[in-house]
Amino acid sequence: MRTAPPIDRLVAALKRLPGIGDKSATRLAFFLLGAPDAVGQELGEAIARLKRDIVLCAECFDLTDASPCAVCRDPKRDPSLLCVVEEPADLAAIDATGKFRGHFFVLGGALSPIDGVGPEELRIRELEERVRHGIVKEVILATNPNAEGDATAHYVSERLRPQDVTLTRIAYGMPLGGDLEYADHVTIGLSLDHRRAID
Repeated sequence: MRTAPPIDRLVAALKRLPGIGDKSATRLAFFLLGAPDAVGQELGEAIARLKRDIVLCAECFDLTDASPCAVCRDPKRDPSLLCVVEEPADLAAIDATGKFRGHFFVLGGALSPIDGVGPEELRIRELEERVRHGIVKEVILATNPNAEGDATAHYVSERLRPQDVTLTRIAYGMPLGGDLEYADHVTIGLSLDHRRAID
């Protein structure tokens, strides 16, 4: 389909978003073209403000508008339980279940030698510090149930083993090879309920 260069530019930009292919990007571009000016302006402003207004929480490394974040500031949460996840989207997925009332820690990814992600690229040292100087009694490793997530959980458990904490791993209620951010809340909740000790 032949379109004007400004539309092609928007379609190309939209296709960079995860899960957006050619057809979806084209449909979104034409929607924005036909929508009232206020819709496009609101979307543009929201995108522009996103990078400006979002910071990393100094305690858990979640994305937030204030540090420490609302979860870390919540006095009703149990600071002795620490759930370790790969990315902020995983934290949001677990928190949405309402099953976990402890604190979180975002590693910033998973070990993946093929992609050049080693232990130095993750927040493993910061995690060790948090466990060493905090009141953490149990660390729940909630990395994704795939090869990278399993390798990360194993590596983190080996690093934390010398410390006086219980190490658990979420149960495989999660589909093997799946991502936490795309799983339903019931499945994630069951995975947390049936977590197991790491040998």
